[in-house]
Amino acid sequence: MRRAALSRRRFLAQCLAGLPAAQAALAAAQVDQRRVPRGRDPVTRREERLTLSQIGATLRDTYPDLPSHFIFEYYPWYGTNPWRHWDADGRKPPGEIASSYLPVLGPYDSRDTRVLEQHAKWIAAAGVGAVNLSWWGQGSYEDRAAPIVMDVMRAFGIKVTFHLEPYTNRSQTIVEDIKYLLREYGERRRWDTLLLVQHADGAAAPVMKLFESIMPETSTDCRGITRAVPTYVPNEVWRAQTRRLKQELASEFDHFMLLADTLDIARAVVTGFDGGVSADPYFRVERWDEVAANFNAHNLPFVFAANAGFDGVAPKVIPDDPCYRPGKVEPSADVDWNSEPSRQQEHEASANRIRESFEKTVRLQVAPSSANLRRGFFLVYVNSFNEWHEGTMFEPTVSYSSLSPAERRTYHDAAAGAYRLETLQSLMAQII
Repeated sequence: MRRAALSRRRFLAQCLAGLPAAQAALAAAQVDQRRVPRGRDPVTRREERLTLSQIGATLRDTYPDLPSHFIFEYYPWYGTNPWRHWDADGRKPPGEIASSYLPVLGPYDSRDTRVLEQHAKWIAAAGVGAVNLSWWGQGSYEDRAAPIVMDVMRAFGIKVTFHLEPYTNRSQTIVEDIKYLLREYGERRRWDTLLLVQHADGAAAPVMKLFESIMPETSTDCRGITRAVPTYVPNEVWRAQTRRLKQELASEFDHFMLLADTLDIARAVVTGFDGGVSADPYFRVERWDEVAANFNAHNLPFVFAANAGFDGVAPKVIPDDPCYRPGKVEPSADVDWNSEPSRQQEHEASANRIRESFEKTVRLQVAPSSANLRRGFFLVYVNSFNEWHEGTMFEPTVSYSSLSPAERRTYHDAAAGAYRLETLQSLMAQII
């Protein structure tokens, strides 16, 4: 998230820092304290024995629109005339771009229909049925790109929904903004492309999510200096907005889901969001059970995103901040990109992360203890199709053998440029 005040890594760190206080708040409020014991996987032994294909058969029976329950995070913010995003972090495209990887399509414009058609072909071939557009408010660059993206996606049977970023005054305009999205990209298009996720009871409704929705009030840096967090929103503000949103959408979409990007169950309950979501690659799969169990105990759905890891581009000029630390590669922070064996080992680890995160998020949602299962709600986000700055993308890269010697020293492309998409495709084939 390049426009956000915090990186995903810093956002997660702040969320985790607030977990002890959140747990104390739960105890004080005497909210329902049912728990799955820590360290225990909420998936029963029977569910552990089921294969993805067996789980897929049940999901297909429950959700006839199953492919649209798998959603790629999608960023329609790139431009070439003038340059947008490709020139971040001091880069000067097209010779150098703000990414640790080189796209097989080169630096592109998000409004180029030829680019969008190729994206749609790749997405459809992977078996994914929806994309989640990064959206920065009414009239923003991303808002203006949305109709073009939707027109192309519609031609390939791909649905579109929205991921509301932390734009100015979002907490004050969220109800009007969501109603705008439903009106402009749903009603006025006769619901031709906007994602309406079907629930197990047959009802279909939109689902949207908010990045940096539940933030701590303050943060303390490496020097011990405490400052206010600019994107903090008091609980009562969010509660008033979510209550009003439910009231105004109840007659048409009583199943509308607004998910908060948070691990904080106490504030998720108090603020009235419909569930939680985390797409942070630094929050490893082995730590997901406890968060899922906490949300299950309060009957709130939670969705972890399948991901390939993180490899963000470093700024060319180091920030004048004593607390600055370059982002670490995930899963393998100690990779040597100048060594072909080490490079290959990291890409194998990334493929393993895709497999383990995909399977885990699916299994957590179909477990008997799952609030998702009880609520008849199933959804999988995939982080991401084309967030090139953070290196989370599944969009194919140039293969390593096709890079020039200088590009090999700059970019981290794999021997097989489409390996992430192909890994996902093999998993999706077992489900859909």
